[in-house]
Amino acid sequence: MKTTIELPDTLFRRVKSKAAASGMTLKQFFTEAIQDKLGAKALTSASAPAWMQGFGKLRRLHKETQRVQRAIDEEFDVIEPEDRL
Repeated sequence: MKTTIELPDTLFRRVKSKAAASGMTLKQFFTEAIQDKLGAKALTSASAPAWMQGFGKLRRLHKETQRVQRAIDEEFDVIEPEDRL
């Protein structure tokens, strides 16, 4: 669903900066922030079986894990001068 919200300019700049630093889109950032504000109850579905409620709790860290892995890959791609042939 699409919606329009009005934010003060200073708040928007802070949000945009924080989202970029986290490797997230604004949509992802706002979605996660709203889910956090609503609490865990908002994330669980009434139609989902009780045993499924424990799965996916770390889904919000997926983008952070990808960012860390990219940083690790970039560092390992660097060849030190003493290792060059």
